[in-house]
Amino acid sequence: MSQAYVIEVLNRTAGIVVSDDRGFCFFSSERAFDSLDGGHFGSARAAERAARALVERRRQVRNPPALTPGI
Repeated sequence: MSQAYVIEVLNRTAGIVVSDDRGFCFFSSERAFDSLDGGHFGSARAAERAARALVERRRQVRNPPALTPGI
């Protein structure tokens, strides 16, 4: 029997993962997570970490850390 879990990141539903013979397959529910769509992960937790990392990378691109003058 398959297992399915909802993946949420920052109160947004990123998608669901469904278990299969290769682990867990991710199905995105928002365009922001489409790059993960169809991806396979070893666990539901690994898929959640990937979704969180995707959000974090986008936040860093939008808000790069301030450079310290003189360094």
